[in-house]
Order: sequence, then C-alpha cells, then structure tokens
Amino acid sequence: MPKSNMIDKLREMRKTHSSLLATNFYNYETLRGIMQAASHLGQPVILQLTKSSIDYMGLSVAVNLAKSSLEEYQVEGWLHLDHSGSYDLVHECLDAGFDSVMIDASEKSLGENIEITQRVVELAARYNANVEAELGYIAKLGQSKEKTGFTDPAEAKYFVEQTGINALAVAIGSAHGFYTQEPKLDMERLKEIQAATHIPLVLHGGSGIPGDSLKEAIKNGICKINLATEIKNIFMQTLKNSMVHNQDIDLRNVFPSAIEAVSLLVEKKLEIVKS
Repeated sequence: MPKSNMIDKLREMRKTHSSLLATNFYNYETLRGIMQAASHLGQPVILQLTKSSIDYMGLSVAVNLAKSSLEEYQVEGWLHLDHSGSYDLVHECLDAGFDSVMIDASEKSLGENIEITQRVVELAARYNANVEAELGYIAKLGQSKEKTGFTDPAEAKYFVEQTGINALAVAIGSAHGFYTQEPKLDMERLKEIQAATHIPLVLHGGSGIPGDSLKEAIKNGICKINLATEIKNIFMQTLKNSMVHNQDIDLRNVFPSAIEAVSLLVEKKLEIVKS
C-alpha cells in the first residue's frame, strides 16, 4: 500500500495535533493481532523492533514479516528500530529497509549523546529515513521508576539544533514496563519542550497511561506513542489462561485467542489516538 515518508508523516501529525501508534511485535502472532486491528479501523501504524526481537526472529525474517503483513492487510505503516544503542545496528537496519531508526544514547553524557546521534542523522539522510533520539531519563525495564530526570526544554532545544534529528523522545513522567501507580505526565513541561524544539515529540512507555492523558499529550506535541508492554502481557496472559484446562498441542488452535486479545487491545489504543 502506498505510504508517505515517515519524516513527512510525523510532521503532518505535529501540524494537525495528531499522533501515530507505534507497536512493538515479537513474533508472527503479535504482529497479526496488530495488523488485524489496524486493518479493521483503517488506521496507519508503526511497527517496531528492538535488538532483542531482531536477535530472536532474525533481521531478514522480521523485516519480511512486517513488510508482507502491511501489504497483505493493506495498512499504511512503517518499520522502526526501537532503542538501538549501536550505530552498527542502525546501519544494518537501514540497509534492510527500515523507514525509521532510534538511536538511544540518553544514558550517556549530553556531549556523547549529541556525537553519536549526529553520526546516525548523517547516515540516515542517505536513506531518507526518520531519526528519533531520546533526552532525559525514561526508566527502562528493571530500572528504578523513582529516579527522575525529566527532559529540560532549553537542553532539548540545544540537542535538536546540534543533531538535526526528526523526532525527540521526551521524559515527562512515563516509564517502560508496568506502573505501580497511575503515571502523572508533566503537561506544562511538554508544552515548553514543544515550543522550544518545533519537531515531533515521542512518548515512550505508553502502556498503562490513561486515555485522557494520552489525548492531552497529543494536543501538546506528542506525535508518536509507543506501546509494547501491554502487547506482551495480554498475549501471554491470554495464552496461559487458555492452556490451564486445555490439553491441545496444536498451536494453531491455541494461539488464536491470544492473537484476538492483542487485536482488541490495539484497537482500543488506536481509537484513543484517532480521537
């Protein structure tokens, strides 16, 4: 299905105060659930892969799964590399046909973050690919959610000017993984970052954030919302529940309920983003 360049699409999202849902997939079944939802609602979607998912499926298999699924379901979509800490992996993925890449050097010093991000921006320009980077502390799986390091608007402005990135992942109170209590996003800070940077902003840790908060974040500059943990969780919980009293060894009979659960979850998230 014809699609716009992801750089242009995110700019369009910013101009119209809209957002794209970016969904991580881990195997054929989670991908199928995502695609069923996007196709049913006629909504575009970003398909994301991390290094661990690429290592699990293999780069060419994962890329071909994503691209063939977008074609089969007639969904406008893009393939994005999520949280790469490596220039070499970015290069491999761009060669493999990714539309967008994220270089994540947010845990390094500002100078180091700028340096590696500049190199990735220069590389990605040859492929006309979107580049996302991160500034601030967004707790990853296993990291403390008590620690804070929200993105500073003035530093964000400097970072964007120095690197030339297309999109910036901001730390405004979200985290990767499950939340122990309802997250409170710093909307005033988000407004300041939006005004200072003038580029599409990205919200990581979208799982578990209430719909009203997501909608408000979209109004204030969030153009891409990442969804990963909830997809893994609902797939595995549904699968476990369905197998408690089920002795069927035919995975073709066992997986469909988990695929459908993923599909319903993604539909709900797409409805929030669409509205």
